[in-house]
Amino acid sequence: MSTLEFTIPYHYVNAALRGPRQNGMDIQVLLSKACILEDVLHEPKSRVTAAQYAELIKNIWLDMNDEYMGLGKVPSQLGSFAMMCHAVIHCPTLERAFRRAYRFYGLFLHLPKFTLEVDHEYATIILDESQLNDPDHFLVESLLVIWHRFGSWLIGRRINLVEASFSFDPPINQSEYRRMFYCDIEFNGNYTGMKFPVKFLNEKLIQNETTLRKFLKHSPADLLARPDEGNSLVSQIRAIIGDDLSQELPNFEFVAEALHTSAQTLRRRLKEEGLTYQELKDQMRRDTALHYLGRGDLSIQDVSEKLGFSESSTFHRAFKKWTGITPGAYRQGDVIHNE
Repeated sequence: MSTLEFTIPYHYVNAALRGPRQNGMDIQVLLSKACILEDVLHEPKSRVTAAQYAELIKNIWLDMNDEYMGLGKVPSQLGSFAMMCHAVIHCPTLERAFRRAYRFYGLFLHLPKFTLEVDHEYATIILDESQLNDPDHFLVESLLVIWHRFGSWLIGRRINLVEASFSFDPPINQSEYRRMFYCDIEFNGNYTGMKFPVKFLNEKLIQNETTLRKFLKHSPADLLARPDEGNSLVSQIRAIIGDDLSQELPNFEFVAEALHTSAQTLRRRLKEEGLTYQELKDQMRRDTALHYLGRGDLSIQDVSEKLGFSESSTFHRAFKKWTGITPGAYRQGDVIHNE
C-alpha cells in the first residue's frame, strides 16, 4: 500500500496530544505546524494523512525534548533513539542488537524497561509498563510498533509476529491493533509485548552507518506513520486494485481468482481481518480523497473524478459517510457534525 492511500484515525492524534496538554503546551501551534485542523479532532470519523501524523509526532518530540511525549514518568531526551541506533548498528545479529539496545535504555533510571526472552521456538519482547503514565496506551502501542519495524529494518525483512499481548482491557481503538501488528491480539494478557519465531534473532544486520544516517532523517516518526501490512491479505488485494481508482474497480470474483482462491474462502478470510471487500474499497477511496484534498491543486470535482465518481454529489455523500464532514469542510476547516 502506498502512503498516498494511508491515513491515521484521529484517535491517535488526540492520544499523542495528551502529554503536551498535560504540560500546558499550545496544542493549536502543534496542530498548525502539521497542517491539522483543531476542530476536526472532535469528529470521531476523521483522519489525517501519514505525512501530517509524522510531522505532528516530530514536533511534539522537538518542542518537549522528550521522545516519550510526556507519557513516561521521566522524559526520554531527544537524541536517545539515535544514540541507541549508533550503539547497535555494528552488531552481527538481530539478537545482539536487541540485547544491546535494551541494555542501553536500561542505563536510564525510571524509563520503561524491555526484556528479550528466548526459547527453542519463539522470542518474546516484553515491555514493563510500570514507568509509564499512559492511560490511552498510546505510548505502549507506539513503542512496540517502533521496535518491531526497527528490527525489521535492521535485517531488511519484515519480522512476522505470532502474537501481540497487552495486559490491559480492550481499548476503544482495539480494531486498529490487528492492522498495526498483523497477528493474533490478546488483551488482559499476562504480559505486554510481542512474540515472533526465534529464527529472526539469528538474522544478520544488513544496515550500516551510511544507511543509518538516511534512516534517522525521518525515524522513528515515520516508523509510526508509514503503513506496514507485510504480506497481509489486505495488502495483496490493494496491490490487485492498484492506485488508479478513477476506473471501475475489479469485482470480487476477479480478486479471488487473482489470489488463486474461491470467492467463499476470500470472503471468510476478509471477515477474519474484520472488513468486507466493499469496506476495503471505501477505505482506499477515503484515504486517497484525503490525500488529494490536502494537496489543494485539484478541485473537488477533479478529486471526485479521480476516485471514480460520475457525480460530485455522490462523492460528497460518500465522503461525509466516511469522515463525518463534507469535502469542502475538510478543505476549508469548517467542521460539520452529523445531524
